[in-house]
Amino acid sequence: MAHRQNGHYVEGSHDYCITKADLPRNWYNYLWNDNYITYTSQTGAGESLLQDSLGRRITLVSDRAFYIIEGDKNWGIHGLPVNQENDKFTCTHSHGATTVYTEKNGISSTVTTIVPDKANCELWSVKLKNTSNETRTLKTITFCNSSLDGTYKRQGYNTGVAKFSESLNGIITRELIPFESTEKKEAYGFLALSEKADGFNCTYNSIVGPYGSFSHPVILERGGCDNTEGLGEKLSYALEKNVTLAPNEEKELVYICGIAFSPAEAEEMRNTYANAEKFAEEKAIVLKKFKSQIDMVSIETPDEMLNKMFDWLKHQSNLGSRWARVRHNGFRDLTSDTDCLACVNPQLALERFKRILTYQFSNGYAPRTFIDGQIKPNNFSDNTVWLNFTAMSIIKELGDLSILDIEVPYNDGTVGTIYEHLYRSVDYLYNFKGHHDLVKIWGGDWNDCMETAGLEGKGVSIWLSIAWYRANKFFTELAEMLGKTEDAQLCFKRGEEMRDIIEEYGWDGEYYMYAINDWGEKIGSKESEQGQIFLNPQIWAVFSGVSRTGREVQAMEIAQKKLDSELGTMVSLGYTKHDPHIGLVTIKPAGVHENGGVYLHTIAWKIAADAMLKRADWVEKDIETILPFRNKVVAGRAEPYIMCNSYFGEQTGYRHGTPGQSWRTAAGQWFQKALVNYVYGLLPEMEGLKIDPCLPASWKNCSIKKEFRGCTYNISYENNGVNVKAIYVNGEKIEGNILPVLTGEVDVKVITE
Repeated sequence: MAHRQNGHYVEGSHDYCITKADLPRNWYNYLWNDNYITYTSQTGAGESLLQDSLGRRITLVSDRAFYIIEGDKNWGIHGLPVNQENDKFTCTHSHGATTVYTEKNGISSTVTTIVPDKANCELWSVKLKNTSNETRTLKTITFCNSSLDGTYKRQGYNTGVAKFSESLNGIITRELIPFESTEKKEAYGFLALSEKADGFNCTYNSIVGPYGSFSHPVILERGGCDNTEGLGEKLSYALEKNVTLAPNEEKELVYICGIAFSPAEAEEMRNTYANAEKFAEEKAIVLKKFKSQIDMVSIETPDEMLNKMFDWLKHQSNLGSRWARVRHNGFRDLTSDTDCLACVNPQLALERFKRILTYQFSNGYAPRTFIDGQIKPNNFSDNTVWLNFTAMSIIKELGDLSILDIEVPYNDGTVGTIYEHLYRSVDYLYNFKGHHDLVKIWGGDWNDCMETAGLEGKGVSIWLSIAWYRANKFFTELAEMLGKTEDAQLCFKRGEEMRDIIEEYGWDGEYYMYAINDWGEKIGSKESEQGQIFLNPQIWAVFSGVSRTGREVQAMEIAQKKLDSELGTMVSLGYTKHDPHIGLVTIKPAGVHENGGVYLHTIAWKIAADAMLKRADWVEKDIETILPFRNKVVAGRAEPYIMCNSYFGEQTGYRHGTPGQSWRTAAGQWFQKALVNYVYGLLPEMEGLKIDPCLPASWKNCSIKKEFRGCTYNISYENNGVNVKAIYVNGEKIEGNILPVLTGEVDVKVITE
């Protein structure tokens, strides 16, 4: 298959080994701790930033490159230039590290990037080995473009200063940036080396050149660094180190690139981390940490690549529940991703959830994001609806109702219990009504690109009303379990009212509409000129059980017929002309993202809904579609180890089958959750772990390991259909389909018919 041409999983691990630099695009890995995050690819492309609790950011790295100069020869040792002929090239992405290995001109090189567990920096280990029979004298050039002073712009107005610091043994730059307060403070970006540097350059033009590129920078043509400091022009960092290697000798250099708030702090970080022993120790700590955070669940299917990718899906959930989409701190994104993390690590999910609640308003509303030192509502209506989904997942995983009594502040400093946060969430949206007493869409719901449909305060979202019904149902269940009868009765009554309204005004005769805008125009209706159907309301009708008559089954079947394509099920029928009464979704080209593209977040939801409806054939097809290495149109174009947000539809011409943005999406997180909770059917209940699977027919024998309340369940399936026939626990048949809560390791056999 196509993916084999570009790489493979390392035997015995989930590490993915890329075997060529010249891929269709950069294939990334994300490395992070709670405050600092960076990403890097097989060519060193990527960026980094430091963030405080209100989303103020200090950016640092903007791509990185590593070169060797020997006499009149020079070559890259980190993927650039991509057309360079190497004797060997690999880039191995791990959970917490990326390592690029090259062999060329009798020199082997290993460049490894990590982010330490605590510090505001990234570390680069550069190992060079002489594989020839002669002593070699080399110049190493390590370079990164800095974004501390902004991005490089021709005719830009630059005021930065950079210099080489002997005490730091590296380059240091200073900017005044607001961080952890509204007041600007001195922030120092630096690149330092473990051994005494032999040269440096501090400006973009002295390194890359006014006409050069990362692949062919002027510093190589010049033969090395010329010790240019920086003043009033775009700053960058390059350090030179001369290395002499006897035959078979290997040397390691360690670089630290970071952000400090004083020169002394920069020197302290350099002294702590810039040595080979500390690098190895810190790498081990980071790899162990990430493994321990997601090691509670693993799967075995007939598809070995899916088994290994599942570890990356869990890792993607871990990233998302702490860093959202990285480009900003989306409240919805953090909450939903934490919901997905809960089935893997509910205790970590609880800690993340408590942090998320601190950004909620005391009236129950929640903002779209917190960024640049501000909590920003951005006119989005759906953010608060996700809280009850996540709370229910965590509480049922842990089996602990006392979680609801934990006190967490709102963003104004007042305090409420988690129960009160949840109640205010559903109460706010119940009273946030427009046409027909449905929930307002305002400036967008989950679909960010319907930003002009409801700004007048009349437009409503059928999807959000359905999602609210589900959230309210969850809250009602929690209130009942706590014995809060009055709250439970009130919310049940409200839910029944909304249910009737949705059925009367949201149903379009064959399926559920998406919205009604301020002007009373239907969106996602058979009466609409364009975009006559959207997939999400049909899926969420399944999730919520909103219909009293089982309409969701018909709705899903109709959606499947209208939205199916070779590439996968489209998110909607696309728009081909702009409608100012809807928004950006009608400006995006048809087949792109939310406008009729194959949107993988929605496909992951659909896998769960199809499993709930026991449509095993569609579960199998959906899984084949979503997997970048199984989708016949996509294979070889997208990272085969992580999920992207979408595949471009056939309407896009040359872009057909090309992937959207990787990592920064909920597709992987929800695909992981769909597999655990709905395909394997492991549903946490207060009584124990319920088993209600819907496995692809080709998975005749498969298994899953899951830790649950102190017990490790090793569950194997004999798959003959979609209904549970028998369950055996340690060889003994049990009644019903809820596993008893035990301790230690337990073997479970599930037979379906």
